[in-house]
Amino acid sequence: MGNACRAWYEGDRILEEYHDHEWCKVSHDDRFQFEMLCLEGASVGLSWKTIMHKREAYRTAFHNFDIDACAAMTDDELEGLLTDAGLIRNRSKIFSVRRNAQIVKKIQAEYGSFDAYLWKFTDGRVIDGHWKDIAEIPTESDISRAMSKDMKKRGMGFVGPVITYSFLQSIGMVNDHLDGCAYR
Repeated sequence: MGNACRAWYEGDRILEEYHDHEWCKVSHDDRFQFEMLCLEGASVGLSWKTIMHKREAYRTAFHNFDIDACAAMTDDELEGLLTDAGLIRNRSKIFSVRRNAQIVKKIQAEYGSFDAYLWKFTDGRVIDGHWKDIAEIPTESDISRAMSKDMKKRGMGFVGPVITYSFLQSIGMVNDHLDGCAYR
């Protein structure tokens, strides 16, 4: 295999696109960051492949992850999503999108943006492990544990330290592409 960094997804067009153009790429966009937080939360207990293949259904169901629109979703609207086969039909996960959006709005009011809040955990710098082998890549870190603890304290759901570590990768705060990966 030419690129060991691609081993976890090679041959899956959706995951190839994600790895090559989104994963570990820095984003300062609050909407995108919120989308990735929600998708990572939906992945609890499931494979990332499952979530990525449902991503478009999630975007449709959750107003393209517009934070204000998600924060304003009604109980009836959320209950209706429990019948949508395009989503993971877990009530707690579905309702957590609204709750997390409401908390993100409070964070935005406090910090000026969700982005400013997130990047304070790394003092504005990207954490780059310069890994040589996939086996070296951790599943959590001191930063993901601190972020998880703070998010949970604020009332967010589905933000354990493993999920927050994956989230850090998804928005480029952590670069875990292997040193030899062409997509670093």
